[in-house]
Amino acid sequence: MKILIKQWIRIFLYLFSGTISIILLTYGILLLKRSPRSPYQEQLFQGIAYQRIPHSQPRPFLVHVVTIDLTVPGVKVLVTPGSPAKDGNEFNAQTTGDFLKTHQLQLAINGSYFQPFYTKHPLDFYPKSGDRVNVLGQSISDGIAYSSPQGGWNVLCFSPQNRATIESDRCPPDTLQGLAGGYILILEGKPARQYQGRELTDLYPRMAVGVDRQGQKLWIVAIDGRQPFYSEGVTFPELTKILLELGSDRALILDGGGSATLVVEKEGEMRSLNTPIHTRIPLRQRPVANHLGFYAKVLNDRKSLSRSKN
Repeated sequence: MKILIKQWIRIFLYLFSGTISIILLTYGILLLKRSPRSPYQEQLFQGIAYQRIPHSQPRPFLVHVVTIDLTVPGVKVLVTPGSPAKDGNEFNAQTTGDFLKTHQLQLAINGSYFQPFYTKHPLDFYPKSGDRVNVLGQSISDGIAYSSPQGGWNVLCFSPQNRATIESDRCPPDTLQGLAGGYILILEGKPARQYQGRELTDLYPRMAVGVDRQGQKLWIVAIDGRQPFYSEGVTFPELTKILLELGSDRALILDGGGSATLVVEKEGEMRSLNTPIHTRIPLRQRPVANHLGFYAKVLNDRKSLSRSKN
């Protein structure tokens, strides 16, 4: 009997150590697949350019900037269409990568804050793909409003002429595509300072958008976070400073944390430009309520206009 117990204990220890080894190996592979902490520039599509900017001070953080010229032919915007039903919910949750693939987009990011939501550990979280959720604030796709305006949830709006603007609470009546975010970070070229309290010092992965005064240029800024020695995130004031330096006349924070995801289509495949960190797992995308996507024409030679690596 004692021999049998010892054998079972030995088998358990082998299985336990093997499982831990597989988990650590998998996690290590994911870390190696993250974007390098080196400067990089690439013309992704006609009218859409990408830049990666590493920072070491006041802490390590990695900035991803996408610049979109909305006047370039072929550049079109799409916000996630809703799927309202009798349950009172507006959207089926999906990852940003799935949104990009479903609608055959060239670039996509996560969008609005939403509910219900919780995350306890890598296996226990809500929503999972297909779960029903609601957007906080207004959401418009192809001129159809799927979620109503709410006070305090400011909006990014696109007109039928493909011009972008950031407004308080609700989009203009003729808006073709629109989605809500949180705080307005910049208003008329100056910090809006709507945020307060711990948000001045809290470090998070971030997602934000900025527009120029004419509404013809859009900047997407994604900041990786929750990854020590690689990218630890930024505060709202630091994010505001980045958007001001890009030339934003207005800027809006979108859902961040584990939701922050920036993906592109590359030769028929989905590729993540940033490192999402859903449930603390690198490159794991969070299913979210809605998204902001872009169609664009592919470059003829698929080559970067300029690249630099250190």
